[in-house]
Amino acid sequence: MSTEMQNEAEIFRGTTEGATRFKDHRSVQGTPRAGMPAFVLGEELAELAKTDDRIVVATADLASANRTNDFKDVHPERFFDFGIAEKNMITAAAGMAACGLVPYVATFASFAAILGAEQIRTDCAYPKMPVRVIGTHSGMSMGFYGSSHHALEDLGMLRVMADLTVICATDANHLRAVLRKSVDHPGAMYIRLGRGRDPEVYAEVPELEIGKAIRLREGSDLTLIATGSQVRAALDAAEALAADGVSVRVVDMHTISPLDRAEIESAARETGAIMTVEEHNITGGLGSAVAEVLVDLPRLPFLKHGVPNRYVEVGPPAALYDAYRLDAPGVTAVAREFLKARG
Repeated sequence: MSTEMQNEAEIFRGTTEGATRFKDHRSVQGTPRAGMPAFVLGEELAELAKTDDRIVVATADLASANRTNDFKDVHPERFFDFGIAEKNMITAAAGMAACGLVPYVATFASFAAILGAEQIRTDCAYPKMPVRVIGTHSGMSMGFYGSSHHALEDLGMLRVMADLTVICATDANHLRAVLRKSVDHPGAMYIRLGRGRDPEVYAEVPELEIGKAIRLREGSDLTLIATGSQVRAALDAAEALAADGVSVRVVDMHTISPLDRAEIESAARETGAIMTVEEHNITGGLGSAVAEVLVDLPRLPFLKHGVPNRYVEVGPPAALYDAYRLDAPGVTAVAREFLKARG
C-alpha cells in the first residue's frame, strides 16, 4: 500500500473497524480534497452561480476548511471573507438578501448556529430573508478542539425558530441535492454539514424534497430514524441486525424543521419500535422532535440514541464516536439492547 493510501485509510468515516478507528493525524486545514469527499460545498455553489447571478458566498476565515475557496476560485468578485466576525457575517448576509441576493454563509456549526443564533432568528428568519447559513464540522467532529468548537446543541436551538428551515446533509451527493433545492426555497435556512469525510449513502444525487424524509430500507420490526452523519451507521446497523433475523427500516430524516410527520406516523403504524440516531445532544434534537409526534399516537417502544446531555471529552473524532456508540458497531449494539429490553 502506498503512503498516500495508508494516510487515507487512517481517516475515520463512520464505519471503519479495528485500530484505525482511533487514528486521525491530519487536521482539516491542509487536508487534500481527496480526503474530504463530502465537501463539495464550494464546487457545487460555484456551478450553480454560473447560471444564477444572485448567489454569493461568504465565510469567516475558514475558506480552506469548508472548501468555499473552490467558489472563490471561480467567482472571486462574489466571495466575501469576513474574518473572525461570524455574527457580523450573518447580519450582512441578511442585508445582501434584502437587496435581492441569495447569500450562502459558511463557518463551523458551533459559530454559525450557537454564536450566531440571535442573528439567524432576528435578521434572517423573522423577516424571511433567503439567507442560507451553513454550519460545517457539526456535532463532535472537531474532536481535539473541545467544547467551544463542538456543536451538539444546534438542532435543538434552531428547530424551534419559526420560519427557519433546518436540514442536515447526509453525504456529498445529498449535499448537492440540498444546495440545488435551496436556491429558490423561501425564507431562511440552516444547513448542517459534517466534517467533509462522511461515508457515502447516495451513489448519485437523490431526488429531494425539503421537508420529506427518504426511506432507504424497508423493515417491520424496528425503524431507525437517522440524520446527517448517522445515516450510514444506521444502514450498516440494519444490515448487521438482518443477520440476527431482525427486519429494520431506515429513514433519512434530513429535514428537522419542518419535520416529516407522515413518515414518523407510518413507522409507528407499520413497525414494532422506533429508535432515533443523531450526532447531537439527545435533549432537543431529532429524537425530541420525533417524540413530539409520537406523543399524540398510540404508545410503542421508542429510544433516543445520541450524545447524553453533557459536554463530551476532548479527543480524536474516531475515539469519540466509538465512546458514544455512534459508529456502526455502536449503533448496532444499542439497537440490540433496545430490542432485547422490550422483549
